[in-house]
Amino acid sequence: QVQLVESGGGVVQAGGSLRLSCAASGGTFSSVNMGWFRQAPGKEREFVAAISYSARDTNYANSVKGRFTISRDNANNMVYLQMNSLKPEDTALYSCAAGRATYTTVLATTTSQYNSWGQGTQVTVSS
Repeated sequence: QVQLVESGGGVVQAGGSLRLSCAASGGTFSSVNMGWFRQAPGKEREFVAAISYSARDTNYANSVKGRFTISRDNANNMVYLQMNSLKPEDTALYSCAAGRATYTTVLATTTSQYNSWGQGTQVTVSS
């Protein structure tokens, strides 16, 4: 399995930007889809974005579409989430995840389709 470590979280004012990074090690990173999820206090973990193993395809939650961009660098085993126009409702613990299946074009949005998770990085957006 892939081991994942996130970084880049912090406190930002509404309208600001942050770039989250996820470093992967072990496993076969370049063969699996990657996702970002978030969990706010008292709420369930929710899908944010996903990117295919080839970086050719992406998928976003409606709540972040047009504001967030997911990307990956397979040469350096990295996944990124660029977050612009941040809102207070984006406040959450953000985690990256590696998909279960290899070489699939299906960009899963449910947690059950991912089998490796990082510890998360906190994003707080003040109003």
